[in-house]
Amino acid sequence: MSRGKRMAGRRSVSVIAVAVGVLVAVVGVIGASAAPPAEADASAVTQWNLIAVSTLAGLPQPAGGAAPTSQINMGMVQGAVYDAVNAITPKHHRPYLLNRRFGNTASDEAAVATAAYLVLKNVVETVPSSIASFTPAMRATVLASLEAQYTAAKNAVPDSPFKKMGIGAGTAAAQAMIESRQDDGRFGPSQFVPNANPGYWDPVAPNGTTVQDPTPWAGGVQPFLMQSSSQFRSSGPNPLTSVAYAADVNEIKALGGDGIVTPSARTATQTYIAKWWQSNPMAMWNDVARQLIVRNDLDVSDAARLLAMENLAAADAAITTWADKYHFSLWRPFQAIRRAADDGNSATSADPTWTPLISAPYPEHASGHLGLDSSHTTVLRMFFGDAPAGGYQITSAFVNPGGLATRTFTGFSQAVDEIVEARIWAGLHFRTADVQAVQLGTNVANYAAANYFEPVGNH
Repeated sequence: MSRGKRMAGRRSVSVIAVAVGVLVAVVGVIGASAAPPAEADASAVTQWNLIAVSTLAGLPQPAGGAAPTSQINMGMVQGAVYDAVNAITPKHHRPYLLNRRFGNTASDEAAVATAAYLVLKNVVETVPSSIASFTPAMRATVLASLEAQYTAAKNAVPDSPFKKMGIGAGTAAAQAMIESRQDDGRFGPSQFVPNANPGYWDPVAPNGTTVQDPTPWAGGVQPFLMQSSSQFRSSGPNPLTSVAYAADVNEIKALGGDGIVTPSARTATQTYIAKWWQSNPMAMWNDVARQLIVRNDLDVSDAARLLAMENLAAADAAITTWADKYHFSLWRPFQAIRRAADDGNSATSADPTWTPLISAPYPEHASGHLGLDSSHTTVLRMFFGDAPAGGYQITSAFVNPGGLATRTFTGFSQAVDEIVEARIWAGLHFRTADVQAVQLGTNVANYAAANYFEPVGNH
């Protein structure tokens, strides 16, 4: 069936209806799923989730390691794993792509490993050879590592008809995903349209060099769950002449400077936090999901469903935020402050040398990081509540002085609220871009939960 026909058959749900009904529906499903029949534990699911995160985030940025691309590819992996598990377990939910059932006695370890491996292999093999940063030797190394891990996983499962059925289910799920994503827009044309007028982004860094977005095509990728990349488009930036725009500019002007060229009212702790949150959201929130899956003893079905909901929603949030970025093409705060004399707003004033703590090579609105953060945490909140017992930990490599730093959080809202401030302290985003990105990611995740992954049959 073509994507167009599939999409025509999907029921449309408004954002309002989603917001009202989704949490109750999902919590009800989770509660029901705690009952027998007993299923296998989630160890294979969490193991291959970690392998996928490490593989995808470890690619060079133009080859797929950048935040939006790694998240899109992660959606492919976890969607296939979900379909493979869903095809062999008694606790059946609406499939994502694979409308086929295999025997309940099939090996879930073989199914999960096969689905994840084949999708990851395809992702690595289809990175265009024109991307110079991903050399043939690097590609061969990544593929060899994946093959070795898959071989070890298969060898750990005793040979039997159940193993063959599991491999069959995983193969079918992976093939369905790979076929559905052919010519989906990955590595397609750039979405950037130059515009020299005030308010528009240009690819010049604070130091005057021209920089390139490693994923200027991400907003043109075919969504996984949504009907289009503009379905949950944000409200957009404030007009340059508005009071709200001036408030955004003046807030970040005071707090977001680098502290060297540009003084900043930011504290040392705020500086640390601004840098700390630079880690890839896909990697961070999948790690949190694995922690909570293990602690709450989720079975293989619920773990696969959680990670599919989380990563497919986040993939669509990545697509939407990048579509927004190039639709609005708003200039970065440092450009707005340096060119404030051109914005027509008497409440802003230019500082031609203003330099941010951190810069990024793509338009400002909306925040890609917070679009991902909010979509991940919205799904995690559906399964574990806003403040899961025992909290959770996140480790970041982006702190100064160097090295890993682990912090503990008590809730998901706590983390998202902090990231809103951190992007301002970093000099990266206006508050409006942060707040709208949180709503965008929340809308996408709620839509995903209301329209996909529903229970089928007796639960």
